[in-house]
Amino acid sequence: MRAKPTGLPSPAADSLENRLGRRFRDPELLRLALTHAGVAGGLESNERLEFLGDRVLGLVVAGMLYERFPDETEANLALRFVAAVRRETLTEIAEALHLERDLKLAREAAEARIRGRAGSLANACEALIGAIYLDGGLKAVKAFVVPRWQSHLDDAEPPPKDAKTALQEWAQARALPLPNYRETGRSGPAHAPRFEIEVAVKGYPPARGEGTSKRAAAQVAAANLLTTLDPGPRTCARREHDDSHE
Repeated sequence: MRAKPTGLPSPAADSLENRLGRRFRDPELLRLALTHAGVAGGLESNERLEFLGDRVLGLVVAGMLYERFPDETEANLALRFVAAVRRETLTEIAEALHLERDLKLAREAAEARIRGRAGSLANACEALIGAIYLDGGLKAVKAFVVPRWQSHLDDAEPPPKDAKTALQEWAQARALPLPNYRETGRSGPAHAPRFEIEVAVKGYPPARGEGTSKRAAAQVAAANLLTTLDPGPRTCARREHDDSHE
């Protein structure tokens, strides 16, 4: 039977809490957020906190976007949302906090290539947000997220590339068939209809979006699907290309 990991050593916990700018009332949450599944599987890893943190981060970022861009359409807000919560952004935040110093990785994960390490850091960042939410509530999460994500929102002027184009390029970069769109619903009066569009990429669960036109709904659907996709090979390939010139 696998022994339950102990909490972070006191100096390490103090250092991380100083970097976070908050003290945890329940230090066990902090330990759990930084425990990779390869070290302690199931309920003893950070996977459940990662699930929670992903949703809480989405809520806070969506609220920030709603207030920051009051004149933008639903489709443009969805595009900005995708850019703000992508794995690269999470990894960048985690690196700024030096989470790699505290993240408990299995040996094989610790020795993996940059893609694996970056994914672990992004997951740990989401788990950390989940831990902050459980320890201090939504107010504490906002205190952590807003100052760290604000610059990412400010830098996204004008709106990012449209989601349909981004999704098509994602599929093409992986030699996958082009995304498939289909209308799955329509509601509202004839003079103000709302459309629901579903988009699917081979090998991945589909996503849906709604809008006042089929085009707008397709953009939202593509943006929603992009939030679930791992940038993976493209990010890795770019890093390998960069490393070849070092």
